[in-house]
Amino acid sequence: MKNPATIIPAAQKPIMELMKAAHSGGLSQELAELIHLRVSQINGCSFCVDAGHKNLRKLGESDERIGLVVAWRETPYYTDAERAALELAECATRLADRADAVPDDVWDAAADHFDEQQLASILLIVATTNLFNRLNAPIRQIAGSW
Repeated sequence: MKNPATIIPAAQKPIMELMKAAHSGGLSQELAELIHLRVSQINGCSFCVDAGHKNLRKLGESDERIGLVVAWRETPYYTDAERAALELAECATRLADRADAVPDDVWDAAADHFDEQQLASILLIVATTNLFNRLNAPIRQIAGSW
């Protein structure tokens, strides 16, 4: 099957507008892409993992920061703010993993580093990335094929 957003073209524009809005919340482009990459890794979306990797390379990110985002807790390559954003992104992606989807300590750590608009941006990037992943992964969208 082709990508659902190409089969129902009316869906594509609002999806892209949502992602554009998500990126307007004051986060750095690098952090937005790290979030996108990590969420896509969790969801097993090869198309989005490939896109995230390529976008981070274009932004000048190091191989260590790109390749080890999957292990961000165990590596020295991320700031405390980035770690807080990545943990929030993981919790917001894995909603069913715990009764309290986003524990207060995770939210509070993110709120220590980001204002309300930036937090909204993080959540919108997570939500939109999850949307992309849920369109691409079921149809096995090939990395680099769009």
